[in-house]
Amino acid sequence: MKPLVFATNNAHKLDEIRAILGHEMPVKSLADIDCHDDIPETAPTLEGNALQKARWVYERYGYNCFADDTGLEVDALDGRPGVHTARYAFPDRHDPEANTLKLLAELDGQQQRTARFRTAIALIIDGVEHVFEGTVEGHIATEQRGTEGFGYDPVFIPEDTGKTFAELGVDVKNTISHRARAVARLAAFLHTLQPSA
Repeated sequence: MKPLVFATNNAHKLDEIRAILGHEMPVKSLADIDCHDDIPETAPTLEGNALQKARWVYERYGYNCFADDTGLEVDALDGRPGVHTARYAFPDRHDPEANTLKLLAELDGQQQRTARFRTAIALIIDGVEHVFEGTVEGHIATEQRGTEGFGYDPVFIPEDTGKTFAELGVDVKNTISHRARAVARLAAFLHTLQPSA
C-alpha cells in the first residue's frame, strides 16, 4: 500500500496515530512531504474540518491522505468548546493550558460536568472520500490531575475509569480514547484495501 500522509502539524497526534496504527502501516507527516502550509480549518463541523484538511493535501500534493478534527463537547456549556476546542481561549492560536483553565473557570461550581470527546477522521484514497468517527463519554474533573498526555487530558475523565487521561497514561489512553476508536475504524477499512497474502 502506498504511504499515507496524516495532515497534522501536531507531533503528539502524529505519535499517537503511529502508535495505534503500528509499523505495518507507515504514516508520513506533513513535514515528510515538505508541506508547511497553514491549512485552513473553517468548517462549522468536525467532519467538515477533517475533510477540508485532507482535501488540501490530496489536491495540492497528490498523496493519499487522512486528517482528523477533535472536539470536546461539554453538556453544561451547550456542547462547547466543540469545533473550537483547540482555540478555545484564543481564536488566533493554540494554548492548551489557557484552554484548560478557561474550561475549568466556566464550569466552576457546576454540578453537571458530563462531556465527550469526539474525533472525526477524513480519508481520501485515490480521490474517494471516507469519514470515520470515534467517541468517548466522560466528565470534566474539578482540577487538573496527572502529567501525561496533552491538551485537556488532565481534566477529562473517561467513563468507568475514575482517572483523567493524564493519570491513565498514554498507553491506556491509546486503547480507549476517541482518537483510538476512530483510528481503529480507519485501520479496519485500510486493511480491507490491502491484498491478501
